[in-house]
Amino acid sequence: MKRTLARILIGTAALALLAGCSGQGDLRQWVAAEKAKKGAPLPPLPVIKTFETFEYQDQDLRDPFSPSPTELHAGGAVNGPQPDQNRAKEPLEAFPLDSLKMVGTLGGGAGMEALIKDPQGVIHRIHAGNYMGQNYGRVADVAEDHVDLVELIPNGNGGWMERQATIALGEK
Repeated sequence: MKRTLARILIGTAALALLAGCSGQGDLRQWVAAEKAKKGAPLPPLPVIKTFETFEYQDQDLRDPFSPSPTELHAGGAVNGPQPDQNRAKEPLEAFPLDSLKMVGTLGGGAGMEALIKDPQGVIHRIHAGNYMGQNYGRVADVAEDHVDLVELIPNGNGGWMERQATIALGEK
């Protein structure tokens, strides 16, 4: 009985497949008709606007993209603080300041040193006068629970300005 049922199912499936193949003529005619139709015309390209160029040749008009003489003078490019480009970089200057962690101190009084851990896990001993961070951060003071720094950052007018920063002793 199972064999008879299986033969009937196989025969029915074969007839269904043959019946599905007979309707291909209508499909081919429809595809040919669709290919023969013309497509909609493309809209024309937009007209590109041309702008008149303007050169700053008049002495009374200032180029808005260059600093004015008062901005140059106030920028402190000559009189303000300058980073020391001739000194050798210290190891902790390779890392951003926010990636360094204070993990402890050694000594006491004026000779106190801080223990600073870099992102690679190396611990460095620093004291007042050392440099750390990528903004020319000079260590101004070492206390038991923090390190005070003075960083030099660009002021946007070609000069530099000082900014105070602190690294606090990490929580245990």
